Amino acid sequence: MLKRSLTCALFASLSILAPGAWAQGLPTGAAQAGKPQASQPRAKNVILFLADAGGVPSINAASLLGYGEPLRLHVQGWPNLGLSETSPVDQFVSDSANGMSSIMTGVKTRNGVISQSPAAVRGKQDGQPTKTLLEYAEEHGLRTGVVTSEPVADATPAATYAHSNDRKKWGEIFPQAFAPRFGDGVDVLFGAGRKEIGEQLAAAGGGFEQLSKKHDRPIYAELDQVPASNARPVVVADHVDVRAATLKALDLLQKSSKGYLLVVEWDAHTDDARKGLQNIVDFDKLVAEVQGRVDLADTLLLFTADHSFGLQVDGGRRGEPVLEGYDAWKATGKDDQLVRLKNVQVNRSHTGEEVAALAIGRGAEGVRGYFPNTHLFKVMMDAFGWTPDPAAKD
Repeated sequence: MLKRSLTCALFASLSILAPGAWAQGLPTGAAQAGKPQASQPRAKNVILFLADAGGVPSINAASLLGYGEPLRLHVQGWPNLGLSETSPVDQFVSDSANGMSSIMTGVKTRNGVISQSPAAVRGKQDGQPTKTLLEYAEEHGLRTGVVTSEPVADATPAATYAHSNDRKKWGEIFPQAFAPRFGDGVDVLFGAGRKEIGEQLAAAGGGFEQLSKKHDRPIYAELDQVPASNARPVVVADHVDVRAATLKALDLLQKSSKGYLLVVEWDAHTDDARKGLQNIVDFDKLVAEVQGRVDLADTLLLFTADHSFGLQVDGGRRGEPVLEGYDAWKATGKDDQLVRLKNVQVNRSHTGEEVAALAIGRGAEGVRGYFPNTHLFKVMMDAFGWTPDPAAKD
C-alpha cells in the first residue's frame, strides 16, 4: 500500500510540475490514442533577443546586481526554458560567428565563419552559404530588422544577412546588406562601427557615400537623422542607443501586414563585470517594454546567448553589493585575465557550457530541455510554419 501511495504521489507531482508534458510525446496510454493532432497556428512575427556572451552565470549575476535578489529579471519569468549547447564543429568553445550562424541557419560551422558551411577555412576558403532565417523571411515577403550595440558588420549581426569565411572582413560583409540573395535585403539596420567599417570600405576603394549612391539608400550616421518618410533606414553610428533603436525598428516593422523578423543584440561580455551585467539588466528592461507592445498570440519572443563567459558568483549575502570591490579593481587599471572581486570571479574568456534559451508567445513550446543551438533555428522556422530548403540541411 505504501509503495502504491508513493507511486501515485510521484505521478501527481509530475503532473503539477510539467502540465501537459504527458501529451507532448511521452507514451501515456489510450487517453491520447487516436486523437488527431490539430495544426498549430503560426506566428506572424518573431523577435530574437541575443545577449552576446550572456551565459547562465551572467544572467544570475545581473539579477543580483540590478535587484539584489535572484530571479528578478523579466525574462526569468518566461514559461519556456531550455539549455542551448553552443560549440562549433571542431572545438568545445564558440565565438560569436559560429554561435549566431548556428542559430540563424540551423547549421553549426567553425569559429570565425559567418553563415557558411563547415567546409569553410577561416580567411582562406569559402564554404557553402547557409541560408539564414532573415533570408527566409525576406523570401516570404516579411519585413526584417537588425539592431545591435556593436558594429553592424560584426559577427552577430553579420550572421543574419551575410556570408563570409572570416568575421573580420567587414569591408566585404557590410555591402552584402545592400546586395541580398533573397528579397530586398534587411529593411531596418541599426548599429555601431562607423569608423572601423568606413576604414575597411575605403581600403577596398569604396565608402559609405559610394555604397549609398549605388543602391539609392542613405546610410545615416545617427539615429535621429532618419526622416519619418524612410521606411527602410540604415544607421551606422559611432555609438547606438539600443533601446531607442529597437523601439524605432519595432515601430517601422509593425507596419507590415505580412509580419516581421526582428533581431536585437546587446553586448553582455563581462570583461568589465559592471558594464556587462548592467547591459543585461538594461536589455531585460527593454525586452519587457517590447513585450508590452506586441501581441503574444501571433508573436514569438526568444531570448538567448551565442556563447557563455567565464563569470561566477561564489560569495556574498543579501544586503551587500554583489560586485563589492569593483571600484578598487577598476582604479588599479589592471587588465589581468583573471579578476578577483569579493563575491565574483571573472575569467575573461568565452566558456563552453550551455546557455539559457527562454521563450514566450506563439511557438514558444519548442524551447525545452537540452539541445544544440541549431534547434533554435528550427523553433523559429516552425513558429513561422516554414520548411528549410533541402540544401540548407547540408
